Amino acid sequence: MSQVSVRDDEVDIVIAAIEPDLTSFLEEWRAIFSRFHLIIIKDPDVKGELKIPGGFNYDTYTKADIQQIIGPSNAATFSGYSCRYFGYLLSKKKYIISIDDDCIPAKDTKGIQVDAIAQHINNLLTPATPFFFNTLYDPFCKGADFVRGYPFSLRSGVSCALSCGLWLNLADLDAPTQALKPELRNTRYVDAVLTVPARAMMPLSGINIAFDRELVGPALLPSFKLAKEGKFRWETVEDVWTGMCVKVVCDHLGYGLKTGLPYVWRKERGDAIESLKKEWEGVKLMEEVVPFFQSMKLTPAAKTAEDCVIEIAAAVKEQLGRIDPVFTRAADSMVEWVQLWKTVKTRT
Repeated sequence: MSQVSVRDDEVDIVIAAIEPDLTSFLEEWRAIFSRFHLIIIKDPDVKGELKIPGGFNYDTYTKADIQQIIGPSNAATFSGYSCRYFGYLLSKKKYIISIDDDCIPAKDTKGIQVDAIAQHINNLLTPATPFFFNTLYDPFCKGADFVRGYPFSLRSGVSCALSCGLWLNLADLDAPTQALKPELRNTRYVDAVLTVPARAMMPLSGINIAFDRELVGPALLPSFKLAKEGKFRWETVEDVWTGMCVKVVCDHLGYGLKTGLPYVWRKERGDAIESLKKEWEGVKLMEEVVPFFQSMKLTPAAKTAEDCVIEIAAAVKEQLGRIDPVFTRAADSMVEWVQLWKTVKTRT
């Protein structure tokens, strides 16, 4: 397969600063991040000044910036890990990559440091194959190809809109599983990339992702907030909800979504038992959410990601709103997000 590349100035790396001192995190990533522009969003609830080492090209945004740009009434939308969505909103680049601040570069099976940015970009630049599953993984990866029986009419693939990386050490398990298996760590490095088949849902993890902002940017949205949402991944399902929204959008518009490489190494953070008290609401609600998204079909009138989000929001309010008010709030937030996206993009 031919090699493809993008310019460094076509990429923004968005970092949600859940802790004020980013020195250790950025030093770990210096060799990989220093070529790119960083958008660092400080969680509005974090106290103290951000500590950022020299040698990086970055812009930082705080609670005051959020309130100034979108107004005080919407600022609460961007708390905790959801602050990264403010970076998505402000970016003008085609490709956005986001990695949590408790992650460091992983090493592959040969002990070589993984360039997560390069792998994400490669995933996005090479076609996805959502309409027929290739059993030899991503046929556009080095050393792979289409297997016998794969239709030639589908081998050109479609645009890949989202790349979902994985994690070594502390896997992104839910709080009940981690509480039941406190010693469980992911040590398996699987050298593979897969396209998620069309019409199949998946639990997106926002820990290590990249996406094409021009294709699906408005569909990555901070809309689903639990009543007791906390500051650890175990305590939120906002990214899982977002993932199902963007998957429906991709399926409808004919884009693909990949998962697998690249890996990051995720450090220890939080207490699964304490987090379970906050996430349990989300665990229960997922039993309603998944069937809803599995059956979701958008109309031919939805021709852009913004159109798709508006249609999904209307269905959420009509079909899920009667189950729990959290869904009505999510639907309203989705509509507000699209309006905000359009407003901010008009200014820039």
